[in-house]
Amino acid sequence: MAALVKEIAFETSHVNGMNLHILQTNKFKTTTIVVLIEQELSLQYATKTALLSLMLKRATARFPESKKLREHLDFLYGAVFDADVAKKGERQLLQIFMEVPNEKYLSESSSVEEQAFQFVGDVMARPYLENGVFAEKFLTTEKESLRQRIESVMNDKMRYANQRVTEEMFKGEPYAISVNGKVEDLAGITAQSLTDYYKELISENPIDIFVVGDVDRTRIENYVKTHITPERKAVKKLPVANESKQVQEIREVVERIDVNQAKLNIGARTNTTYKDDDYPAMIVMNGILGGFPHSKLFINVREKASLAYYAVSRLESHKGVLMMMSGIDANNYDKAVTIIKEQVEDMRQGNISETEMNQTKATLNNQFKEILDSSRLMIDFTYNGLLTGKKRELEELINQLNQVTVDDVKRVAAKVQLDTIYLLRDNKGGA
Repeated sequence: MAALVKEIAFETSHVNGMNLHILQTNKFKTTTIVVLIEQELSLQYATKTALLSLMLKRATARFPESKKLREHLDFLYGAVFDADVAKKGERQLLQIFMEVPNEKYLSESSSVEEQAFQFVGDVMARPYLENGVFAEKFLTTEKESLRQRIESVMNDKMRYANQRVTEEMFKGEPYAISVNGKVEDLAGITAQSLTDYYKELISENPIDIFVVGDVDRTRIENYVKTHITPERKAVKKLPVANESKQVQEIREVVERIDVNQAKLNIGARTNTTYKDDDYPAMIVMNGILGGFPHSKLFINVREKASLAYYAVSRLESHKGVLMMMSGIDANNYDKAVTIIKEQVEDMRQGNISETEMNQTKATLNNQFKEILDSSRLMIDFTYNGLLTGKKRELEELINQLNQVTVDDVKRVAAKVQLDTIYLLRDNKGGA
């Protein structure tokens, strides 16, 4: 039985047309603010949303130059600030992150907490505009930054292979779209069209603000009410996420580029997502299969057969994806695919040792308990529940993991459908 784990207890209120979630805790010497703006993952919005995140963090009405903005962050005792995009299933999230020291730990009296909320409000609701639209000089620069970011994926062959297998596997589904959008969409985005999109996004889409720290709830609500003031209309309901398709046949895709080490990625549909009752069993299944150094893929593909430089698996539980990834010699492709398939079949047959089960559960226990040591992880865990409509308590989830049996693992493994086998290899050799 798991040791008692403290519940992650955010208190939620509705302020200025946004959801405000506050977790009062004296565990951290900082106050963390995270704003999450939800958007459907689509070709219509992906590039604009990614570009918008860069524009919002570039300058604000109060700090119209990057230098002044950075100086203000230094003035706030080295506050940490960022804005970017993330992908959860078929949702794209525009994220604003701010972390400042808690005033109680500063030697002099300071209004750093209120100023942090004012700054977040500047970024969200008071961006730097020229003649009512985003500044052309910044737009040109940030378009180039985004283009470089999108193209830089090619420099990291592991990331590139993962992106390509996702594009192939989910062709025609929103999940295939990169969180940073497409280079070819950049040219068509103007200062006016991005400003119009910003106003639409900030006024209509779901916005959640999370605050974690040793804070006073009433005071935080007042700061948000005063400083984070986007013009809000009725919040629109985004289309239902998570399209589901049955696999008709396993596809094999081979791509050749100048690469030293071949990347073999095998994508599977789990038919189990975060909100499903089988989610805890699926986490255990992935842990035994390829989540850790003691897992089947690592031991059998890398250690015993010496076929791979790395061999791991990971879950994307919002969409229901299991991705098995390995770095191999291209000549060992057939052998590696065969052994990887054998490990999946072992899961379906329940060929799981007591040691594998115990080690996996122990490692997962530690991983989930570590959530309590990070404000960002606590926010992410809570937001997963909001996004899926399935609120999970940490202690309950850990208990469910510990109760998973071999039969449970067999059951969820039986639902896993291999979909796409992707090989990124060099230009030499045969097919």
